[in-house]
Amino acid sequence: MPGFEMFGALERAEVQDVLDSGVLMRYGFDGMRNGHWKARELEQALAARMNTRFAQTVSSGTAALTVALASAGVGAGDEVIIPTFTFVASFEAVLALGAIPVLTDIDETLCLNPSAVEKAITGRTKAVMPVHMCGSMADLKPLKAICDRHDLLLIEDACQAIGGSYEGKPLGSYGDVGCFSFDYVKTITCGEGGGLITDNETFYRNADHYSDHGHDHVGSDRGAESHPFLGYNFRISELNAAVGVAQIRRLDEFLRIQENHYGILAESLAGLEGITMRKIPVTGVQNYSFLNFFLPSEALARNAHKALAAAGIDGCFYWYDNNWHYYRKWEHLTELKTLGSVSPEVQEKLSGLKDLTFPSSDHWMGRNLSCLIKLGWSREEVAQRGEKIKNVLREVLGAA
Repeated sequence: MPGFEMFGALERAEVQDVLDSGVLMRYGFDGMRNGHWKARELEQALAARMNTRFAQTVSSGTAALTVALASAGVGAGDEVIIPTFTFVASFEAVLALGAIPVLTDIDETLCLNPSAVEKAITGRTKAVMPVHMCGSMADLKPLKAICDRHDLLLIEDACQAIGGSYEGKPLGSYGDVGCFSFDYVKTITCGEGGGLITDNETFYRNADHYSDHGHDHVGSDRGAESHPFLGYNFRISELNAAVGVAQIRRLDEFLRIQENHYGILAESLAGLEGITMRKIPVTGVQNYSFLNFFLPSEALARNAHKALAAAGIDGCFYWYDNNWHYYRKWEHLTELKTLGSVSPEVQEKLSGLKDLTFPSSDHWMGRNLSCLIKLGWSREEVAQRGEKIKNVLREVLGAA
């Protein structure tokens, strides 16, 4: 990742189709668009690749999460269980609907811990939203069993893990709804964009309407369409979708490159005593966009992160101190820094969040380093990078 490293003739041709027609909006203007419907084409390709009945494209991954939750019936006062390690969009989408994000511990998968999820369920819980972080997945089978037992929705945030699988099913297709981001730094990109997939026709129809101001899209006269319910504008543009049409055709090519690069780097670290790899569920196949490993202690992880940067090895992240991805830096959430007032229910539920700690999550995140896998590297560059990382880590561990 990311897919922009591989932009070429396919992407340019798809964008040129849109520019030639002059129609940048995904709906209407039927006579002008020369038969090109890029958003629709991307949806068909996404559903086919993910083996689901339906797909809906939207303006971002955040929009995909918001639309998915709303389309499945999540609303004001409902609780949605999310992990302590995620992107801020996870709780933003929940709060946008007046629902309540419930932060819950992760485990060595770096994703939701099923045991912690079971303990977090209350009478107001409506959904569990595992986030498949850094290219790999939560252990979905026990999470689904919990959801089935408590009659809860399972909403997969697969924004960082497109192309991975669990029990042979593409990530995003295991739960009730799955969500993807196609932003500029994802494995496949539209520049800005997102999508959701589902086998549930009602959820799909809701998403189709909700993401376009509630339009029912019946007939060929947009001005005459009815509005079965309120909606908002989460539409993707034809220009963005056009880039996605080209990129999704290349997804499996990108995955093969990432897997090859990952294998070289992982082999470089294989003999280092004290380095352990992130747990991948037994039936899971990651998309190989990140190499994630643990050091023996937080102090060593911090030292290694600084040493890797000093050695000129970019793209290695220490998420424990990152203000986008880990709960410890989410003061805007824990202190409810909003432009407007929030509902009493949300205020009450989140009032004690600033005092909560998650030592089980800290145990894993404090020792974790996460190294980006780039598509544009040559095999020689990957091998050199692996050797550099190994030497830096060996020095850090040897000095301990």
